[in-house]
Amino acid sequence: MSDNGNPNPTVVRTSRGLTVGGTRLTIYLLMDSFKGGRPDEMVLQSYPITREQLADVHRYIDEHRDEVEAEYQEVVRKAEEDRRYWEERNRERLEAIEKLPKTPRQLAIRKRIAELRAKQQRS
Repeated sequence: MSDNGNPNPTVVRTSRGLTVGGTRLTIYLLMDSFKGGRPDEMVLQSYPITREQLADVHRYIDEHRDEVEAEYQEVVRKAEEDRRYWEERNRERLEAIEKLPKTPRQLAIRKRIAELRAKQQRS
């Protein structure tokens, strides 16, 4: 897509899939933000891209909706598969770590987290 006269040079295909040219930022990560309802201003604050690049990404997605959506769904499926694999692979180790005695610092951190969660639930 990027090599053969792509009219949108911001979006390039790399070995990682569709990316914003000159960055390691994938279009799929941006799509997570779009699908999550994040406004463009928040996306611009979160990622190292310009307004023009963001507009190019939106335009590219609109012009290639079916293809990009199919690739996005495959990326999401693969990420979930990887997450399940590593969760299962590390389950025993994480359970063993959880059973270890906690340091005073760890206990203080856990107490603070519990307090913040309780406060958040009251809000």
